[in-house]
Amino acid sequence: MKTRILARSVRPTLHLNQTTKTIALLHSYTRSPATTASITPRYSSTIPNAHQQTRTMSSTSSAPAKGGITSWVLPSDTSGEFKRQVSSFRSWISRDAGAEFPPEKGRYHIYASYACPWAHRTLITRRLKGLDDMISFSVVHWHLGEKGWRFVEKGEDVPGDNVVPDPVDGHGAFTHLRDLYFESEKDYQGRFTVPVLYDKKAKRIVSNESSEILRMLGTEFDDLIEEKYRGFNPYPEHLRKEIDEADEWTYDKINNGVYKSGFATTQDAYERNVVALFEALDRAEAHLAAKKEGDGPYWFGNELTEVDIRLFVTLIRFDPVYVQHFKCNIRDIRSGYPRLHAWMRNLYWNEPAFKDTTQFEHIKWHYTKSHTQINPYSITPVGPLPDVLPLDEEVPAAKKQ
Repeated sequence: MKTRILARSVRPTLHLNQTTKTIALLHSYTRSPATTASITPRYSSTIPNAHQQTRTMSSTSSAPAKGGITSWVLPSDTSGEFKRQVSSFRSWISRDAGAEFPPEKGRYHIYASYACPWAHRTLITRRLKGLDDMISFSVVHWHLGEKGWRFVEKGEDVPGDNVVPDPVDGHGAFTHLRDLYFESEKDYQGRFTVPVLYDKKAKRIVSNESSEILRMLGTEFDDLIEEKYRGFNPYPEHLRKEIDEADEWTYDKINNGVYKSGFATTQDAYERNVVALFEALDRAEAHLAAKKEGDGPYWFGNELTEVDIRLFVTLIRFDPVYVQHFKCNIRDIRSGYPRLHAWMRNLYWNEPAFKDTTQFEHIKWHYTKSHTQINPYSITPVGPLPDVLPLDEEVPAAKKQ
């Protein structure tokens, strides 16, 4: 009898350009009898106390019948496709004379989530540009409920730097990020997303589009920062054509591709998007494989750009979350993509802006305890352990024979 499930006894060789062949196996193999094996657990199944304390904090409500904040695909949408909302606040901080939002020290604040890859982009760029004393930031609670992101309450013990109640003057009564949106636009009807770049002087949102915030931070404060930080531009003019080309396919197929796979509500939508995702990962692996020895550790050799930032925030979440939670499990990064794995680990271990803004507890708790339509019991997997392998360690499957 034909089935869409991969035969358990078949272990196809996974390497570049095999994603399409691998998915074809889903439609050609017959199910093999399940085999059992005695496996000794390597790690304790005991969940750390921090996880135990947060079990009751997750939402247990299912997606509203008519759609809501946590209804990623409307029940009426028979396509089963996740469609990302277009950001609605698109103003710009600019050094141009007469700009509505000029760069000023202490004027702007970033609201972020450690769980969110889009917000993570802005925190990395803020650090790389030396804007720590120029632009303040705070982090929302990791749980996303029916009222959207919430701020922690005073005295609430949540890990991570700057996970605090809304710190902006005049926001003492704000309990959720939505309060910020309604302050800026009283009839706002979209999603309450992070990141938010906020003007503390004008009391309004400047932008909630992460790609544009990244570029603002990359150039518009250069007249106010130390010389050593001015030399870094994540979107340099001489690479803009290549950056735009890379951004286009990595955004659609990888950054957003994990969500289109994970939030799909039909088998066809899931398979279509997960195949596209892994074909794009193959393409990214091939790009890094084509580099010559001595070319440098970044996407464009010796020059760190926004392509590195934008791709990193998805790949650092891939093995800990997306493989199991979003069913992006044709391969994982640590055993299936050696060059992407090395590239990602170099950024994490050798660039403090990447490591210091990565908070795995928020990442794992958010996805597994907020998306109850995917994980109704809000159980957070213990592994993989460690979250990121050291530079000198490989999983057995990735070691050279």
